Amino acid sequence: MSEQVAQHLDRPRRWDAPFDPAMSEASVDELLARPEFSAIDASRFPAAAPLRGILLNDCRISVYQPGELIVREGDYGNSAFLILSGDVRVVISPGLPQQALGRAPAKKRKAFSVLRDMLTYNRVVESRDTSLYGSLKNGGKTAADTHASLLNAPDKAALFGAGVDPLANPERLAPLVDLYKTALLPSGTLFGEIAALGRVQRSATVYAETQCRVLELRWQALRDIKNRDDKWREKIETVYRANLLKTHLPEHPLLAGLDAETLKKIADQTLFETFGSFEWNVDFKAGKKQKRRSSDIEPLVAREGEYPDGLLMVIGGFGRVTVSLGNGQRTLTYLRQGDHFGLDELFDTWKLGEDKVYESSLHALGYLQLLRIPYSVLVELVFPRLVAPANRLIDAASRPIEEDAFMEWAVDQRFINGTKTMLIDMEKCVRCDDCVTACAETHDGNPRFIRSGASIANWMVATACMHCVDPVCLIGCPTGAIHRTMSGGTVIINDQTCIGCGTCANACPYDNIHLVPIREKNGQAVIDPGSKQPIMKATKCDLCSSLPSGPSCERACSHGALQRIDLQSLIKRAQIGA
Repeated sequence: MSEQVAQHLDRPRRWDAPFDPAMSEASVDELLARPEFSAIDASRFPAAAPLRGILLNDCRISVYQPGELIVREGDYGNSAFLILSGDVRVVISPGLPQQALGRAPAKKRKAFSVLRDMLTYNRVVESRDTSLYGSLKNGGKTAADTHASLLNAPDKAALFGAGVDPLANPERLAPLVDLYKTALLPSGTLFGEIAALGRVQRSATVYAETQCRVLELRWQALRDIKNRDDKWREKIETVYRANLLKTHLPEHPLLAGLDAETLKKIADQTLFETFGSFEWNVDFKAGKKQKRRSSDIEPLVAREGEYPDGLLMVIGGFGRVTVSLGNGQRTLTYLRQGDHFGLDELFDTWKLGEDKVYESSLHALGYLQLLRIPYSVLVELVFPRLVAPANRLIDAASRPIEEDAFMEWAVDQRFINGTKTMLIDMEKCVRCDDCVTACAETHDGNPRFIRSGASIANWMVATACMHCVDPVCLIGCPTGAIHRTMSGGTVIINDQTCIGCGTCANACPYDNIHLVPIREKNGQAVIDPGSKQPIMKATKCDLCSSLPSGPSCERACSHGALQRIDLQSLIKRAQIGA
């Protein structure tokens, strides 16, 4: 047998894929001459990630015309923006109507409409009433023309999508300012940093008032500059702390009841930390194809046996809590926004007067956003009013190992991200397909899920949108077509503004979003006149958001085999043997 020769491949590096390949050295020189960057001490940056390299590889410069959208309220994003020249306006709360942002208005169907659709079952696969596209204000273009022009446009030019009143018409800028409360952002303003670092929804819509040049910084660039320049850190964290004071700290049960002055003292000394990558879905999908355990790419945050120096509060992402078991790790639980880690050990250190080590380890699942409250702050402001920590985490280690199999599997598969996971008990399921039929009847003859998926023991998680806590599918949609509803947080797609670009489908870690070619009601294919290819639309489960009664798949299961539940409830079932 001939000896096999190993294939040599360079290790992937951070800047193998620059944010903008067209970013030039001349543009970097221009940025370094600006006051925002010229005052930065470049010697504080490591050789592996110099300031010049960050600007060249983690940034891009875009030019926006009057009325063009820069960020859309409610969208998710990984970048911040610095205005280089020109004027920009931000729409202040309550903001623009949802329909003006490319999103579907929240409407519940009448009972007669539902009954009519059930009696007039549509036999044409993925048919659409394309007159709805053509009748919109698109300059007289056909639906195919509109979709083609949007699909070929750069993200910033897609604006609100077909059929809504775009801000791109300069004549509409004056009435917009009159009708909605706005504020001017002059050159040199930094915005979007909270959403970029905290992985939260954009809090406002921002658009160009005049022609302007804007520098977009990936969150990695913002993080690195903030960590190595005092002025940037102070500027960003001042805004971040103000936001923190209003949201995360007062809402945490451990800090409930504290007065504003005490909360401010805590916030002033709290540290922000991020582990892992916001693009965790890319690594996760690649790992699934290579049949790698997700635990192989989980950064360590706190190690079992080491001494804690502060309380870790989760404000974004997920964490896996483990204890050593032989040569491996056993999962005790997972953490998400609102949970904390290290409280038991820190409280015992204070109460007993002797140093305690971590009784378990914490790993970032994809990415993990934390607040670290120093031990000294806890001793001064928190522990004196705390009787004893509830639900000590280490108690979970007494559970029989076989009961943890489901949790290990669910965490590895990242089903912890779901808030409305479709769980099927295969011992109760009789394969009647009533759930699929009910889904099809609700969606004009087209089911929005597949009754198959990953399984363990008698449980199966079907291939259906889980309406995630961290909806990575929302990032990068050029028209805002895929979005969360204002009430309930359901992730839905506005068919009228979807341009079929596939960004959401490619981003979904679970392959629960599909692109389908659409047809006219008479069955005729809808073709892009430019490429001669079928017009595509993204489809997925919308939890029957138009029905007052909720998901039809769940109601149709007469055997109680199918449920839409949060994973926390799902894990509890497994632990009690339900």
